[in-house]
This record gives sequence, structure tokens and C-alpha cells, in this order.
Amino acid sequence: MPTYNKLVRDKLIDIIVAKGERAIYHIANDAEFKEKLREKLREEVEEFLEKENQEEMADVLEVLHMWHMLLDWSREEVEAVQKEKRDKRGGFAGRIILERTNM
Repeated sequence: MPTYNKLVRDKLIDIIVAKGERAIYHIANDAEFKEKLREKLREEVEEFLEKENQEEMADVLEVLHMWHMLLDWSREEVEAVQKEKRDKRGGFAGRIILERTNM
């Protein structure tokens, strides 16, 4: 039986069982959940960078959405910070690559 030890989507256990397989799992405590959510974000970002498709971006957004809920940050709060940073420092639409600075 393969070993995963990673955070999975809520319905995955039901899907595994419906296929006639056995799943051994546990529910994470708060500390483990944060750790595994960090790992999941890294995993999903790496998969998005490799494949660059909507499905992988949706996975990244799902993990970020969970962080919103976990940290009790509203979308509006985060978007306000994003806008403030964009207003002060700009976004990335200019495609500017900084090569070096002079001292």
C-alpha cells in the first residue's frame, strides 16, 4: 500500500473507498494542518509552474482559499492590501526585469 502522508481534498477518502480500496487516514490537529497546508501550497505551485493550466491554478487558489479561512482574513482585506501594494510599488504588467543597481 503506497504511503502519502499529505493533505488531500475532503472527498478523496470516499472516492478511494468507492473504488474498493482501503484508506488509512487521520484528521490533523491545528499545528499539523498548517504544516501540511504549507506543503500543499508548495506542491500545487510547483505543479502549476510545470503545467501552466487552469486546473493547476484552481488547485493553487483552493489552497489559498483555505488559508483565508484558516487565518480568518476576508478576501476584501487581502485585496485591499494587494491594491495598496500595487498603488505604492506597481504590479507586474510592465514585465520589468531588474538586472542590477549601481552603488
